Amino acid sequence: MPGMTTLHPMPTSTKKSLTYADTGVDIEAGDRLVGLIQTMMRRTHGPRVLGEHGGFAGMFRLDFNERLFKQNFRDPVLVACTDGVGTKVKLACEMKIYDTVGIDCVAMNVNDMIVQGAEPLIFLDYLGLHTQDPETTAQIVAGVAKGCEISNCALIGGECAEMPDIYQEGDFDIAGFAVGVVELDRAIDPSRVEAGDILVGLPSSGVHSNGFTLARAAVANLDLNTTYEDLDKEKTLGEILLEPTRIYVRQIVKLLRQYKVKKVVSGMSHITGGGLGGNICRSLNDSVDATVHLKEWEIPAIFDFLQKHGNIDTEEMYRVFNMGIGYVLAVRPAFADSIVAHLKQSGENAIVIGEVTKGSGKVHLKGLKTS
Repeated sequence: MPGMTTLHPMPTSTKKSLTYADTGVDIEAGDRLVGLIQTMMRRTHGPRVLGEHGGFAGMFRLDFNERLFKQNFRDPVLVACTDGVGTKVKLACEMKIYDTVGIDCVAMNVNDMIVQGAEPLIFLDYLGLHTQDPETTAQIVAGVAKGCEISNCALIGGECAEMPDIYQEGDFDIAGFAVGVVELDRAIDPSRVEAGDILVGLPSSGVHSNGFTLARAAVANLDLNTTYEDLDKEKTLGEILLEPTRIYVRQIVKLLRQYKVKKVVSGMSHITGGGLGGNICRSLNDSVDATVHLKEWEIPAIFDFLQKHGNIDTEEMYRVFNMGIGYVLAVRPAFADSIVAHLKQSGENAIVIGEVTKGSGKVHLKGLKTS
């Protein structure tokens, strides 16, 4: 009949039929992984997560009718971001330590999100793999789930793509996507930062998840499985470098809830690639500058170690790494002491590291001595 296609029978052959597994993709291994990670994901779910694991998409209620869980949003704004872990995954592969980079992936997203004053709601991860090894992949996802638990964020889905043509044997990549919410009148933006505001810094846990191409080059001739006197004698160099990125969600969300009327936090910065100078400027408007006093905190030993073994200029170190400060708040001067005290009650070693002055949107690192 016109418009119809005739299917011709395949010619008979003695050759073995080609399967997906023959090309390096194991569907059964993927199915086994699903069973391994279901419990991890459910631990991150609250009453607003709908549907069963394994659906085509995750569902999350923005509000909840029951009084116990009702959020009472008046003018909610959704906040979304996506990020990965960069070449830190190369180090994880080399060390065969897979349960920390998932935490990093969550941290890189939710720490960016809370800068806007938002609370994380949901998270999804993406894993690109050479070969699906369910037990190894489950360790990576376990890190993602742990990061979501720390962030009070629901892990509602993800993707594990087995692509032997793209990734070398043993390699993988991880990225994530997060969605949160903030009331419109509580959203934080650079226009609120004023001259006189005080800069409060929160410590990092080390290198976090930026600058690892430079960090790996600096230690290329060293043994990652060795302990060094210049560093923590209880951990190997590789373990120190793989220390997960700190997640600041609970501390910051609790702080913002403490001041329900007064907007005492005028700006915030997540210190990632670009260091203090390259990130604090993103929270400023063009009428103010920020001055950071570098002598106010002790730089973690790992940065001195990287600088020495990589022969890296001090200016370059501050341009690439967080140098011990992972998050910065600009706060109204009258509330600086109370905010520092509140953060310390939350377990943070918050310190005043600088101030905001009139200017043109620049960041000045006071005390920076170039090599």
